[in-house]
Amino acid sequence: MQGSKGVMELLQSSYEVVLLAATAETISSFPKHLLKKPTECFVVSNAELESMSSFQSNDSAIAVAKMKVNSKPKFAPDEFILVLDDLRDPGNLGTIIRTADWFGIKNIVASPHTAEFYNPKTISATMGSFCRVQLFYTELSILLTGYSGSIYGTFLSGRNIHEENFGNGGVIIIGNESNGISPAVELLVTNRISIPGAGKTESLNAAIALGIVLDNVFRG
Repeated sequence: MQGSKGVMELLQSSYEVVLLAATAETISSFPKHLLKKPTECFVVSNAELESMSSFQSNDSAIAVAKMKVNSKPKFAPDEFILVLDDLRDPGNLGTIIRTADWFGIKNIVASPHTAEFYNPKTISATMGSFCRVQLFYTELSILLTGYSGSIYGTFLSGRNIHEENFGNGGVIIIGNESNGISPAVELLVTNRISIPGAGKTESLNAAIALGIVLDNVFRG
């Protein structure tokens, strides 16, 4: 993680931080109890920090943490679960994680070919939200076959999302940026929903579509 804000969120999270490198000014701004968390902590110059960072503008802090094990979360019956079906763009994935965090979504399930959660572009785009949202990679058709609640899928043709009653929980599927929801997963969708539009563009960006969907889900 890079940048003082992101590093601060990482230090406050459940991740095991193994290294922290930051300028003296940044170190002095962090609460002392958080500085005990990293296995190793170094005070470095701005030039040294920039040489370690993938962003030239990073002049405050960088932290390294252990990746979490890919484990299936426990789903509550009144919880909305986000499912990503082969979303390939890491920046888009990061924005989706950030959007999910804004609306209080705690768990995301992704197909094996979805972009990597720990890709630097993904992590950067989450703006720290990866610390609060858990992502689990699995074969979607196997997981969803055993799900007894409502499964909402986003399509170009479906029930107007403004008329849908989402209730208190369920699965919300966002498909691939170009191809939408895959045929095997589409067969498991119980509620086809669509975002009405007035323009001529063919489709919405997946992250923007998700924001519109979640706004309608939680507005009710």
